[in-house]
Amino acid sequence: MSGTSGPLTLSFDIGGTHLKASVLGADGTMVAAEQRVETPRPSPPDVVVPALVALGQKLGRYDRISIGFPGVVKQGTVLTAPNLGTPAWASFALAAALSKALGKPARMLNDATVQGLGAIEGHGLECVITLGTGMGFSLFEDGRPAPHLELSQHVAHKEKTYDQWIGDAALNRIGRKRWLRRVQRAIGQITTLVNYDTLLIGGGNARHIKFALPPNVRVVPNTAGITGGVKLWDPAVDSVFHNDAAAAAA
Repeated sequence: MSGTSGPLTLSFDIGGTHLKASVLGADGTMVAAEQRVETPRPSPPDVVVPALVALGQKLGRYDRISIGFPGVVKQGTVLTAPNLGTPAWASFALAAALSKALGKPARMLNDATVQGLGAIEGHGLECVITLGTGMGFSLFEDGRPAPHLELSQHVAHKEKTYDQWIGDAALNRIGRKRWLRRVQRAIGQITTLVNYDTLLIGGGNARHIKFALPPNVRVVPNTAGITGGVKLWDPAVDSVFHNDAAAAAA
């Protein structure tokens, strides 16, 4: 089977709508069928962690764990969780909790960063946004993740953040036609802000995009939120975790 001649990675993609997981070969290929369940509501750690463990236990053998989490994370610990409930998640050491429960080492980054790692080409300044429960954002220079920027919580229009303006709740409230106009405006604002070489758009709601995109903007498969998990263990990404550890020791 392709991709199995190396460590196997159990990769979790945690979202406000679904919890998803698969096992990846060394090349990022899924070697087990994707498992998913609806994200529990409410979504505190003592409910979400057992759901993730149950997903992992369905997937057979693996050697390490990768986690994409929808919020700001540092050293395997959640700082914010805008679409799951920050008060319940703040300071929760999710990577350690899953490592203990599943018996393997674990690494965690923001979910949009993981999605980006599964989609970028590794050249120039590449920007990733994800359209789902909210809006995720990540930035890469020559394949290396930049420090995380929670652009989703920045004001996009009047007093509304990007999460509020083009998140899933807005889509359901105002309808697809008006929502697409907002997405076009958001892309324009992000283009001016970042001046990227390439913009990649992922997330479950990216499938609704029907308008013409510039040559340097494209929609990427939502599975990248899982397959990017293998890259958390690449040497090119090690500095993210080493810098976190150095900052904690200072």
